[in-house]
Amino acid sequence: MDHSTLLIAQLTDLFRIGLLVGLIYTAERTRAQTGIIVPLLIGIAFIAIIIATTMPVAGVPVLQAIVSGVVANSIITAVLWLIWMAIKKRG
Repeated sequence: MDHSTLLIAQLTDLFRIGLLVGLIYTAERTRAQTGIIVPLLIGIAFIAIIIATTMPVAGVPVLQAIVSGVVANSIITAVLWLIWMAIKKRG
């Protein structure tokens, strides 16, 4: 599997998206105690590592899946965060 195919597969993974929605929700709820940047960065890396190690893709090295997962998680988190901020600003 080449890099672009792997990235597209990760960007469209509903399980990954659901975990990142939960990450943003939790980070927003605990913002006063923990801040926002560090929990999001740790969560992005954690989700990438957990998914890559527990659901390996045949023919893809784990390190490649983790790095691609961090990129995919960062993109998804950025989009979800912008949507959350737009909703928060409207309401």
